[in-house]
Amino acid sequence: MNGDATVVGGGLAGLVAATRLAEAGADVTLYERRPEVGGRVRTETVDGFTLDRGFQVLFSSYPAVERELGADGLDDLDMRTFAPGATICRPGSRSTLGDPLRDPRSALPSLLNDEVSFSDKLRTLALRYDLANREEDDFFAGSDASIGEYLRDWGFADDYVTNFVEPFYGGITLDRTLSTSKHVFEYTFRAMGRGSIGVPAAGMAALPAALADRAREAGVEIRTGEDVDSVRVAGGGRIPFRTGSGDADGATVEHADGSTRETDAVVVATSPPEARRLTGVESVPTEGVPNVTGWYALPAGESLETGKRILLNAAIESPNAVVPMSEVAPEYAPDDRALLAATFLGEEALERDDADLRDDVRDALEAWYPERDFEGLETLDVHRIRFAQFAQPPGVHANLPDVDDPEGPVVLAGDYTEWSSIQGALKSGRTAAAAATEYF
Repeated sequence: MNGDATVVGGGLAGLVAATRLAEAGADVTLYERRPEVGGRVRTETVDGFTLDRGFQVLFSSYPAVERELGADGLDDLDMRTFAPGATICRPGSRSTLGDPLRDPRSALPSLLNDEVSFSDKLRTLALRYDLANREEDDFFAGSDASIGEYLRDWGFADDYVTNFVEPFYGGITLDRTLSTSKHVFEYTFRAMGRGSIGVPAAGMAALPAALADRAREAGVEIRTGEDVDSVRVAGGGRIPFRTGSGDADGATVEHADGSTRETDAVVVATSPPEARRLTGVESVPTEGVPNVTGWYALPAGESLETGKRILLNAAIESPNAVVPMSEVAPEYAPDDRALLAATFLGEEALERDDADLRDDVRDALEAWYPERDFEGLETLDVHRIRFAQFAQPPGVHANLPDVDDPEGPVVLAGDYTEWSSIQGALKSGRTAAAAATEYF
């Protein structure tokens, strides 16, 4: 196949689309406005600590991960994994709720956990069995409801939902009210039963870095620090205001500095608001869900000794959870210091100052560990992310845009064509590349 393709956006979806197009024989140039690729998946170093841009994890069982990284891809990322389950915390109490099928050592403490009834533990196993036997194509289709409604239909008690699911899925969907689509719960719940959750030893940015290496090996030219202002299709019109005929006779990418590039096909793989601006496709979701992640260090020699489990706040909502990052990935912290991530949900968290957030984390830790003093807790950074995911209420997935919705030889690539996740982003890149080849 001979052809020239331009990819706008160097996040996960754009990198996959570019690689697939190059492997199919196209000449591909990818433009990313930031100095580095990765989109929302980024990592920074602060005082020797590795801080991801917001708390992010990789599900090893996502089908697109192996498909896009290869069979040895996870090994190459040098993954560090969390213990299955979580620790449910309230003042004066910490109790383990694990997965005895994947972590037999957690069987007895999980059985003795009185935060969740025995019947709900059995019901969890039944739910796991039901989802494990579904076909991949059965997810994100059919009737929908909120996660809360879905769990009530299954018969789970309010205590189980409040003490465990609300804070745990608050971390996944950024929505402790459980008003997110049940499809997200079903898919991620199955994924957790099939594999592990973790982070690369070098930080989450190792994932887009690996995808970028593969893209370059396929022949993709990656150009960072170059912003695209508009996309024009045959006839000279910008897509949102096009005057062209709509025939697939090529497109023009116009940069912010006024320079242009002629191309046979364009893959728009930007953030949802920017994708809607560039393409005019109004079904691209632009309502975002915010997240605030605070990164904190403990003095040398201190540790929370969590058994590599997330600490869920069952008592109050701030912080939603505390994550023992350096227990899971020692490479994230220097020497013998401990690194914690704390997540805060909702719009109001965006406006709170760093000191108030730190006080919430310190107060929570001192309540959960009454024998300890956490005055030495140090704020390293706070990430306030206004658009961490696109909103996913019940029914949203049936109305997401198709990759070929834009006019002319332009296609979309982004998790907003699938569902808000790494899996959705990777899968969408592959689908977009297949659609773009139709214009060569």
